[in-house]
This record gives sequence, structure tokens and C-alpha cells, in this order.
Amino acid sequence: MEESTPTPAQTLEDEISDLQTKLTSLKSQLSLQTSTLLSAPSTRSILPPQSPLLTQSNTQQSHNLQSLYRACASITTFRARDPDPNSVDNGSILGLRIDVVSRTKFLRPYYVLLNRPYPGSKHLRIHRHTVPPCIPLSGLAARYLPSDKEKKQDLVRFAKVLRREVTRYHHRLGVVADLREAAVGEEIVEVSAVDAEAKQVSFEWADGRIGRLVMGDDGEVEKLVVVVEGERDRETGRELLGGKVDVQEIVRRLSGGL
Repeated sequence: MEESTPTPAQTLEDEISDLQTKLTSLKSQLSLQTSTLLSAPSTRSILPPQSPLLTQSNTQQSHNLQSLYRACASITTFRARDPDPNSVDNGSILGLRIDVVSRTKFLRPYYVLLNRPYPGSKHLRIHRHTVPPCIPLSGLAARYLPSDKEKKQDLVRFAKVLRREVTRYHHRLGVVADLREAAVGEEIVEVSAVDAEAKQVSFEWADGRIGRLVMGDDGEVEKLVVVVEGERDRETGRELLGGKVDVQEIVRRLSGGL
């Protein structure tokens, strides 16, 4: 069977697609090199005050510090006693304290208090907590702290996964705040989270365009759609996204006046 010869239109479409792929790759490389340069102390020392580049450098430094704090934030355990005279296990409480950092600042820590309500068993159960409702605490407890005496509990794993979920949640909140600061101005008039988990972000432009961005657990972009007058605005979406990037990259692009 003979292969069909591509038409001039098909050839042109293939060339355009290839150029767009190369352009996306070049934008990613440019962004990486720019972030590296802006993070260097030697670069910051020669930037004039109040310059746009210094503003970008400050934004990049804030992002770097936030990533460092996220990696270093800890979870600690402590023992306490329930003052209720009718409490189980003579009021013995094992507490977990989760320290959280967002936008280079330590937030009020979260606490999970556990006790042993089952006679003759060392299995733990969540007694009280201050974890945000959007964190799947009950699901994590069912998986890592099962009440079934025949199943082994894994408190260490429970604590690590819980800390990761809380940290991711506040990271997404911080990203939304960064997007709002970087984007809101004459063109973009509103940026806001539209769900409790802060995984979906809405953009509103002054000219009526509306965008919806969906973030993954760690801030990566899963989907970005821009609509104007009921039609999808692919050009704006392509300018913002420019390939598969994380949301912090979009923040940097908006800060640079995209």
C-alpha cells in the first residue's frame, strides 16, 4: 500500500507544531536560567533599587526560602493527660504537633491527640485534632491506624503522610496568594481559590476573559483553560502555561509582566 503524500497544508501544520514545541522548550530553558541568575547573591548585589529585575529576584528568593522551610518543617510528639476523670486509659494522651511554614512564615501549628480506648490493646485512636477539614484525616487514620486488633498500626507513617498533606495544602494556599499578588492589576482583576482544598484557581480579566487552573498536590499545573465570550482562548492559555510547568513558574511569568 502506497503512503499518501502530505498536502502543503499538512506540511505547514507539522512545521508550525514543531516550531511551537521548540519554542516551549526554549521558554522552559530561559525560565530555568533566569531563576538561577536571579537567585545568585552576585546578581542581587548589582541590581539597582526599585528595579523590575530586583522585584523578580525578591520573588524568586521568597520562593526558594519557602521551599527550604517546607523541607525543614518538623513534626514532634509529646505526652499529655486528659483532665476528664472519666477519660479512657487513665487520661493518657499522645500528641502530634505539626509545624507548618507558608510564604517564609511559621503558622500556628496543628495538633492531633491520640488515646488508647480499647481495653487490652495498644491500638491508638484519634481523640481530638485541629487539622483543617479538607485534609482527609479519617481516611489516613483508617489506613494507618486501623482499629482492627488483627491489623498493625503504623503511627510513624501516619504522621509523615499527614504532615505531607498539611504542608501541600498550605503550599497551595501560598501559591494562590502569590498568584494574586503577581497578577492582579490593570489586566487581571481577580485571582481566587474556588474549592476548599485550594486545588482550583479562578482568574478574571478586565476584558471579560475567565480562566480556571487546576493544581496537583504539589503545585504542578494539571489543567489551564481560558474562556472569552463562551469560546476557549487558546493563545492566552498558551502564553500563561507555555508547556508543562508548576504554578510558581506562572507566578514568575506574571511578575515579569506577561
